Amino acid sequence: MDHLLSDADTVRNEMNKSSSAGAPFLFAVDFEMERGIFIREPLSSRDVLFRMGDITNSVKKRSKTDKRACLSIKSPLSLDEYRRRFSIVSGGLMRGDTYLINLTCKTAIELNISMEEIFYASQSPYAICVRNGFVCFSPERFVRVENGVISSRPMKGTILSNISGAEEKILSDYKESCEHNTITDLIRNDLGKVSRRVWVERFRYIDRVMTDRGEILQVSSDIRGEISAQSIKRAGDLIFSMLPAGSVSGAPKLSTLRIIGEAEGEKRGFYTGVFGYFDGNVLDSAVIIRYIERDADGALWYRSGGGITVNSNCDDEYKEMMDKIYLPF
Repeated sequence: MDHLLSDADTVRNEMNKSSSAGAPFLFAVDFEMERGIFIREPLSSRDVLFRMGDITNSVKKRSKTDKRACLSIKSPLSLDEYRRRFSIVSGGLMRGDTYLINLTCKTAIELNISMEEIFYASQSPYAICVRNGFVCFSPERFVRVENGVISSRPMKGTILSNISGAEEKILSDYKESCEHNTITDLIRNDLGKVSRRVWVERFRYIDRVMTDRGEILQVSSDIRGEISAQSIKRAGDLIFSMLPAGSVSGAPKLSTLRIIGEAEGEKRGFYTGVFGYFDGNVLDSAVIIRYIERDADGALWYRSGGGITVNSNCDDEYKEMMDKIYLPF
């Protein structure tokens, strides 16, 4: 994987040059905006597999994975340790340094299938697999730019579909509603940095996501803005001006990022960064969530998390973080 990495400034400049020339590319940027990946002519790349809606460089079609495919949790983060991190976040919320903050953790796991097999079998609309690095099967769009419109679809609110009245329960939950309202305002502000006019096309609707443990429901909104035709010609500047993604950081961003660093105690890397594909006309991108990585020692880690507000319950948030550890089929 190391041979694919560049510093983020290089990725940004290459995105600008290629989009100005109308040349296709694939990119990925980490959460800290320090490192990235840039690939010209990505449809012929074999080091990085990707799927962006119906567009993919995979030579294989999506395939069914053997039902014996298994993800097992090797050593979960303890509830006590999660509570310690949660208390740091809660302190920031009580001081008013943040109104919404995304707290994430990593969990040691074991797999009996490869990352490539997960990529081929995943049903998510967005996926990327970096050989010997990570696999992501994301359900969440970051931004799409097409025909003078930029759109984003943040996800906030998750519940298992087998819970009685799950859809009504998640949509009527006060904490989840407050969280979703906050993130919608944040994304409207982010799109407003590059748009002439911003509106909410669709507010708080249900996305259904299949997992190896059954279906989960996630609450999304569709937020859009009018953008100049020339903006896409500097795609690097466009994307980087809105990073990090609001749904996986929080609001306000600067003070929230400081609290994230203190609570999590380590860099996230590509987890909760973004990746995307430009075909010469349309730019589409996704948030790097639902993510498994392999470290330098060969150990596998699953990263997951969720949004925290003053109305959050620590035990409930810990459960949501663990519930998001799944295989996407």
